Amino acid sequence: MNRAVKRLVTLASALALSLITVPATPSAAAPGAYWTPERMRAAVPLDLPTAPLSALRSTVLTGEPTTVAPLAFPNGGSAWTGGGAVVRTAGRVFFTYQGRNASCSGNAVTSANKSTVVTAGHCVKLDGAYHTNVAFVPAYDNGNAPYGTWTARATFATPQWHASEDINYDIGAIVVGQLNGQSLTDVVGAQGIAFNLPKADNTYAFGYPAAAPYDGTKLVYCSGRTFNAFLSNGIGMTCDMTGGASGGPWFRAFSEATGTGTVNSVNSYKINLFPNWMFGPYFGADAQNLYNQAQAA
Repeated sequence: MNRAVKRLVTLASALALSLITVPATPSAAAPGAYWTPERMRAAVPLDLPTAPLSALRSTVLTGEPTTVAPLAFPNGGSAWTGGGAVVRTAGRVFFTYQGRNASCSGNAVTSANKSTVVTAGHCVKLDGAYHTNVAFVPAYDNGNAPYGTWTARATFATPQWHASEDINYDIGAIVVGQLNGQSLTDVVGAQGIAFNLPKADNTYAFGYPAAAPYDGTKLVYCSGRTFNAFLSNGIGMTCDMTGGASGGPWFRAFSEATGTGTVNSVNSYKINLFPNWMFGPYFGADAQNLYNQAQAA
């Protein structure tokens, strides 16, 4: 993971780059068939990047505050004992990276195509190449896919992540195809998403950490107040989730009663000196452009 982080460079102009859309690479078998329960259980968690201080900069552009209201379907939970909609909208992201099966986390969000999953940039592209066999499994439960395995038909990353894997813009999106004639959020519901909002807020982070001491079988959460990430435009919070949690949603205005909230960042990286802190990218103008590109696909 450090190879990618060490190659980070400052972009001359974020606005000069357009969003990149990369179709999910086809394999011999469709990802929905490829990801058997055995392969899901054996998938290696993708490590959380460790960012050197030199890679963190205050460069994220902002625009007008924008919020898309949530669309939720309450449901019971598993390891997240609060239950509610998050149990269905959150899930594991599976893919093949450098010849090995790996995993991250993601969350279905309100979108025009009813098929958009928000995750981290390194969960769709890493070390210069986009992942293959990409699939989203909402409500994953120890190899079981109660709402099916949703095959990606396109993956997206911010232009900064596409160009240089800049940790400050570690944001990705997955657009999944229909399953049994239905769209993703018609089946599992969707959470709201927000951009260009103040950074400090009471926040809940979710994911499927699979590196020790976790095993990837359960939806795990952290909660607390976010703080400004020093030396960058990201945000941080106290959280000990590990690899595999990458890409999991950060919610503001989260209701424990309904399991609904507004996605405002994702699990992204940690700093060696502060292992009990998790950092996420600020959802500014580039994140909003990425979301709009994905929901239009």
